[in-house]
Amino acid sequence: MKLIVVESPTKAKTLKKFLGRDYQITATFGHIRDLPKAEFGIDIENNFQPRYVIPLKARKIVSFLRQEVKKSDLVILAVDSDREGEAIAWHFVQSLGLNEIKNQKFHPPKFLPGQISKRLGAGEKKTWPGKQIKNYERIVFHEITKPAIEKALRNPRDINMNLVNAQQSRRILDRIVGYSLSPFLWKKISRGLSAGRVQSVAVRLVVEREKEIENFKPQEHWTIVATLLKIKNQNLKIKNKGFDAILVKKNGKIIPKLGIKTKKEADEIINDIEGAEYKVIKIIKKEIKRNPLPPFTTSALQQTAWQKFHWPAKFTMQLAQGLYEKGLITYHRSDSLNLSEQAIEKAKKFIEENYGPNYWPGFFRKYKTKIKGAQEAHEAIRPTSLNFIPQNLGGQAPSKDKNTEKLYDLIWRRFIACQMKEASFDSTMVEIETENSKSTYLFRVNGQVLKFDGFLRVYPLKFIEAELPNLAEKEILRLIKAFSSQHFTQPPPRYNEASLIKALEENGIGRPSTYAPILSTIQGRNYIIKDEQKRFQPTEIGLMTNNLLTAHFPSIVDIEFTAQMEEKLDEIAQGEKEWTSVIKEFYWPFEKNLQKKYQEISKKEIAEQKTEKKCPECKSELLIKFGRFGRFYACSSFPKCRYTASLKNTGLGIKCPKCQTGEIFEKKTKKQKIFYGCSDWPKCDFALWDKPSGEFCPKCKSLLIETKNKRLKCSNKECGAPR
Repeated sequence: MKLIVVESPTKAKTLKKFLGRDYQITATFGHIRDLPKAEFGIDIENNFQPRYVIPLKARKIVSFLRQEVKKSDLVILAVDSDREGEAIAWHFVQSLGLNEIKNQKFHPPKFLPGQISKRLGAGEKKTWPGKQIKNYERIVFHEITKPAIEKALRNPRDINMNLVNAQQSRRILDRIVGYSLSPFLWKKISRGLSAGRVQSVAVRLVVEREKEIENFKPQEHWTIVATLLKIKNQNLKIKNKGFDAILVKKNGKIIPKLGIKTKKEADEIINDIEGAEYKVIKIIKKEIKRNPLPPFTTSALQQTAWQKFHWPAKFTMQLAQGLYEKGLITYHRSDSLNLSEQAIEKAKKFIEENYGPNYWPGFFRKYKTKIKGAQEAHEAIRPTSLNFIPQNLGGQAPSKDKNTEKLYDLIWRRFIACQMKEASFDSTMVEIETENSKSTYLFRVNGQVLKFDGFLRVYPLKFIEAELPNLAEKEILRLIKAFSSQHFTQPPPRYNEASLIKALEENGIGRPSTYAPILSTIQGRNYIIKDEQKRFQPTEIGLMTNNLLTAHFPSIVDIEFTAQMEEKLDEIAQGEKEWTSVIKEFYWPFEKNLQKKYQEISKKEIAEQKTEKKCPECKSELLIKFGRFGRFYACSSFPKCRYTASLKNTGLGIKCPKCQTGEIFEKKTKKQKIFYGCSDWPKCDFALWDKPSGEFCPKCKSLLIETKNKRLKCSNKECGAPR
C-alpha cells in the first residue's frame, strides 16, 4: 500500500476520485511542526538553528500518521508546490523519521553469457550489494486533475531544500522581529502590542496615506460646458437633443485642469461665449480597440473580488482554496501570468465552437507580469476544465455555496476572455470653435459607440456609449445654454482591501500567499480599522506604534528595505544565497540598535502624559496612558490603585428621546463599528447607526439623522416624512 499525504481532507477526497485501491490518502491538516509559542525557539549562538516542536493541536494527527506510515510501503508527499508546501513536506519527513535511508535487495540486470564474469573480473564473487533507497517520494502538480496527478506520480523528485530554507528564513526573521520588538513595545507603550516585519510596513502605508489626507488642501477650479444643437438635417432619432462640449482651449492655449480658478473667471467666459457663433472645425473618426485583461494572479483575484463583491482577501482565498482542492481551478497562490499550451488550445476550440470564429483573435494571447519580484513558478489561476461551465452561463453550479459559485464564474470568465478578440468602438472626436467673441474658445466633445463586443461578451467591463449627431466640418451649431461647474481637488482616498494589496505588490512587499494574512493580522491587532466606506484608517495605537518604529527602527518599516529582504528570500529559494548569512546580516545590527533604544527611550515620554485631575478613589494624580485600544485615564498609583476611565467624552449633548434622562454617546461595537447609544445602557437600549443631528422630525417628532451623503432624514423607519 502506498500512502499519499496532502494538507487538507478536501484535497484528499478529490485525489481519491483519480487513484485506485493501491493508494491510501490522508491529510496533515497543515503544519505538523513549528517554532514553540512560549519561547524564542532560535539558537542564536548555534548559527540561528531553529528548535521545532509538534504543537498540541497536531499531536493527535501525528500519532495517526505514524501508524499509517508503518502500514505503507512508500510515502508520497503531495502537498502544495510553493515554499509553505515544501516546508510542510520537509517537516513531515523529519517528524516521522522518513529521512532515514533503508536497504532493499537489488536484483542484477540480465547479461549475455560471459558478460558477468568479464565485468566482475576473474575470481570475484557474483554477489550484488543492497541498493540504498529513500522510503518517500515528493510529487508536485498545479491542478488536481487525473492527467496532472498521473504525470506527477511518474516524475517524483526530492524535497527542494532551497524552498524549505526560504520558508524557514522568513519564519525565523518574523520570529526575531516579533519576539524582540513586541516586548519593547510593551515596555515603552502598552502591553498586548506586537510588531511584525512585513505587517508594520503595511501599517506604515495606511498611516502615511492618512497623513496625506490630513495635510491635503483642496483647490477650487471650474469647468465650462456648452450644450449645442445641430441645426440642419437632424436625424429623427436624436432630434432636438443637444450634446455637451467641454472648453479645452482659450486663444489657442490649452486650459489646464486648475486653469479657471474662480467663479469670477468662469462668469467672464460664460458672458463672452453666450453670444458667440459655434462652428465645427475638426472631426476625427477612428476605431478604438480594447484588449482583454490578463488571467488572474492571486493579487488580481483578491482585488477584483473586493471591487465586485466587497470580499476581504482572507475570505476570497478561503473560497479559492476550496475550488482548488475540489479540482476546479489551478493552484490559487500564483504571481504568474503563464498559461499552458494545452489550456489555450482548449480555450481556442471552446471560443470558436460557442461564440464563433470571429471571436478568436487569430493568435494565442500570452501575458508577462510586470510585478517586481514575481516568481512565475506556476500558471495563472484558471479553470482546470472548460467543460465545467458556470451556472450563470447555463452550466452546473460548482458548489451549493453561492459565493463559491460567484468566484468560479469570475475565474472562468476571465480565463476565456483573455484569449478572445478585442472589443472595438467607433470613436468620434469633434472640435468646435467660437466666432464673434472677444477671445477664441475651443470646445471638444467625444462620442463612442460599440462596434464589436469581442471579449466583453464573456467578461463585461464598464464603458460609456455616447452617440453624436452626424456633423460636418464648417457646420454652424446652435447654443442651447452655457454653464460652469465648480470643483475642488480631492485628497487621495484611503486604502481599501484592493488598493492596499496593489500597493504591497507594486512595492515588492510580501508574496501571493502573504497578502491576505497581512491584512487580517493588522486589523486583528487593532492597528487599522475600516471606516464607514470600508476603507482603512489607522487607530490611535496604530499611529503611535508606527511613529515609534519609524523614528527608532527605520529599517523595519522601510518599504525599500523590506522589498530587498523579499528579494533575498527569493535568492535563497533559487539557491543563490545561503540562508544563515541572510539572517546574520539582519540580526546583529538590529539587536545592537534594539539594546540601544531600550536605554534611550522612556515610556513616560511616549505613552504617559500628566494631568491636573485627581483619582476619585485614592486622590493620586491621574495620567493619560496608551493602551491597545487608544488613550485612557489611569491612576499614577498603579498597581496599588487600578482606577481607569475613558479619556474621550463622546457625548453629543443630545438627550435620549427614549428614556429622557440619558445622553446620546458615540460608541463602538467589538468590531470597532461606530454607533450612537444612550449613556444609561443597559437600562436604556436606545441606539442608532447614523449620527443624530439634534433636530427633530416635524411629522413624527423623532430624531433626524445624518446620512453618508450629509442629508437629513427621519430616524423612524415607519415615518413617511420626505428625506
